[in-house]
Amino acid sequence: MRHTEFWARMEHALGPGYYQVWADQFVLGELGGRTVRQALDAGFTPKEVWRAVHQALRLPASER
Repeated sequence: MRHTEFWARMEHALGPGYYQVWADQFVLGELGGRTVRQALDAGFTPKEVWRAVHQALRLPASER
């Protein structure tokens, strides 16, 4: 998964006005206590981060 696809999925899941705020503020234990943006900056792949986001948001399996 590329970063552009990751961010498009984030926008789809959370909405255009909220996804960036959520990525900067919501801390995920699955990412070592990092936010989405911190995890990506630390070298986590977009696919790894998406898995954690998908789980945290309890999105349907069709959105994996």
